[in-house]
Amino acid sequence: MAVLVGKKAPSFSAPAVINGGEVIENFSLDQFVGKKNVVFFFYPADFTFVCPTELLAFQHKLAEFEKRDVAVVGCSVDSQFSHWKWLNTELNDGGIKGVNYPLVADQSKTIAENYDVLAGNYDYNEDGEIKFSGTPMAYRGLFLIDKEGVVRNQVVNDMPLFISMDEALRIVDALRHFEKHGEVCPADWKEGDKAMNATQESVAQYLGELK
Repeated sequence: MAVLVGKKAPSFSAPAVINGGEVIENFSLDQFVGKKNVVFFFYPADFTFVCPTELLAFQHKLAEFEKRDVAVVGCSVDSQFSHWKWLNTELNDGGIKGVNYPLVADQSKTIAENYDVLAGNYDYNEDGEIKFSGTPMAYRGLFLIDKEGVVRNQVVNDMPLFISMDEALRIVDALRHFEKHGEVCPADWKEGDKAMNATQESVAQYLGELK
């Protein structure tokens, strides 16, 4: 698994569905550089039984991300047409109608490959033909990308293990606190808790207050 933290997020231009129903051909995270932090997440597939819970959870918390000036963008290896259909299917019928953040289409699987979340890999068989080994879908991955386009946090889970919205917001808050105050955020820190400077005296004081 590649560690992208501290590196420029892999760039791409791909079809996507935005605003819950508008298909565009050249969606890119580059539009947010210099403007917003981005939570970019991967999920395995459209029209599954459990993936809707994750996408709907992001929508439920979308206002919380937006008030922190963070864009939320999802991605799977499905087509833009599959995304559109899913976005326009009622919840009772297994759809995610009401989700209005962008969903990127990665049919070529190159975006998932570049973020190293593809649950398998391409290789050559004995006849010299390219063959895919594994599951041709993405793991559940989340990448926090700052305004400079640099990955500051990444979490990649196996398909049965879902992402925590509260943890995603906590990490966003920690990055924003560091950017504003220059203080590091210790274990289990959340907005409103005391942070500290990266000095021996500050750490000693913090640990003393924990006793």
